[in-house]
Amino acid sequence: HESPAKLPKLQKDLLEVNMLWGDHGQEALESAHVCVITATATGTEILKNLVLPGIGSFTIIDGNPVTGEDNRAQCATELLQELNNDVCGNFVEENPDKLLDNDPSFFCRFNVVIATQLPENTLLRLADVLWNYNIPLLVCRTYGLIGYMRIVIKEHPVIESHPDNALDDLRLDNPFPELREHVQSYDLEHMEKKEHSHIPWIVIVSQYIEKWCNEVCRYLEVLHFFLGILKNENGILEDEENFEEAIKNVNTAVIATKVPSCIEDIFSDDHCINLSQQTPSFWILARAVKEFVSKEGQGNLPVRGTIPDMIADSSKFISLQNIYRDKAKKDAEAVSSYAAKLLQSVGKVSSRKCSNSAFLRIIRCRSLSEEYGLNTSNKDEITSHMDNPDSEMVLYLMLRAVDRFFKHNGRYPGVYNYQVEDDIGKLKSCLNSFLQEYGLPVAVKDDYVHEFCRYGAAEPHTTAAFLGGAAAQEVVKIVTRQFVIFNNTYIYNGMSQTSATFKL
Repeated sequence: HESPAKLPKLQKDLLEVNMLWGDHGQEALESAHVCVITATATGTEILKNLVLPGIGSFTIIDGNPVTGEDNRAQCATELLQELNNDVCGNFVEENPDKLLDNDPSFFCRFNVVIATQLPENTLLRLADVLWNYNIPLLVCRTYGLIGYMRIVIKEHPVIESHPDNALDDLRLDNPFPELREHVQSYDLEHMEKKEHSHIPWIVIVSQYIEKWCNEVCRYLEVLHFFLGILKNENGILEDEENFEEAIKNVNTAVIATKVPSCIEDIFSDDHCINLSQQTPSFWILARAVKEFVSKEGQGNLPVRGTIPDMIADSSKFISLQNIYRDKAKKDAEAVSSYAAKLLQSVGKVSSRKCSNSAFLRIIRCRSLSEEYGLNTSNKDEITSHMDNPDSEMVLYLMLRAVDRFFKHNGRYPGVYNYQVEDDIGKLKSCLNSFLQEYGLPVAVKDDYVHEFCRYGAAEPHTTAAFLGGAAAQEVVKIVTRQFVIFNNTYIYNGMSQTSATFKL
């Protein structure tokens, strides 16, 4: 490997970004094999953003030859590999329809399939095959200034969802025995000033909570009167920084410890209740955590094991930190034991997964055939967004209309300038027939019909580059099972610089 100093700046920046998903995430990325169908501007932009951080290998499927204005499979593969010599690149100069006809199992070898700029008929065939093989599909499309993505995946478990603004797992309302013993070891009333000012605020809050719960036995009063009790014997608020820190943190620290509703939903899921030899490891972990909660956790999840930074001397902070870490390790070992008993063949479950038990998520997308079916399409989702005549949902309807245009005419509207005016009426007719066929009582402004004809199915680099970055991000999420993918449709409007997600 070359030293980081010799790497291109962009690659160095991406190596720093890799810290977002950690070493285990990078390992998953480096062992992944992704497939991109058609080496379009969008497809190559997606691959660029996967090759630089070190995707294991990729295969481009494209039967189009190299022309003066379009680099295809072999050419794109060679150029992409120049970005990162550690990535293995392959190409198949074949029409995807022929592969689907002759060898549909070909797609089983990939972790993710990315389809770009495919006609509707080919896309639906591919989506059905991948759905049956349980291979994730990411549909990507650049159409003028519009970006479109659709994730098609039966079930996607997320072990590390990395939620924004997650509250710390401190258990101050219901401290575990080791924490309670540690907190009680501090005698706040008989400490010297110097030592008193370096007590971690967690200890301060915990002691006051215990004092007030013992005196008034009403938990809500702790919150209501907390600012009033952080006073010294003269009734004056303590002016020490650690006490000020305690006051600032009390509202978010003193919260009821309970199992989040999204985790309760996972516990009650049929996949968690009824296990078999075919049960994926995610559900074994979920069941093990459920067993822990009911048998050892006193109704609570395993302790996360981390605490925020705070004003305190090093020895006091480290001692408190070790209390949480040791408890988290103990809980993780208990969960691993339950997992081993549930299904020995799963093997060892790492404490990393256990420590993130509060952030487990499960995403289930609808199939593409359900979305396109007359009786199964999500009409309510579409109509609910059409109160706004400029909603991104309008762009979705227009994309469906241009696909219908392609089906009838063998080309997209406005591909050549002389076709634009004539195609406006044809595209409007396709849009109206689509809305009527699906029973959608909505109206689309003529401005959008004109705009889509002017686009001529072009892939402007600015839109393709934006979509390439966004799509690569979703692929990394799928491969590493970190962060939460969108469910299930994403639309970017380059005209207004806005975007939206829908469940279609």
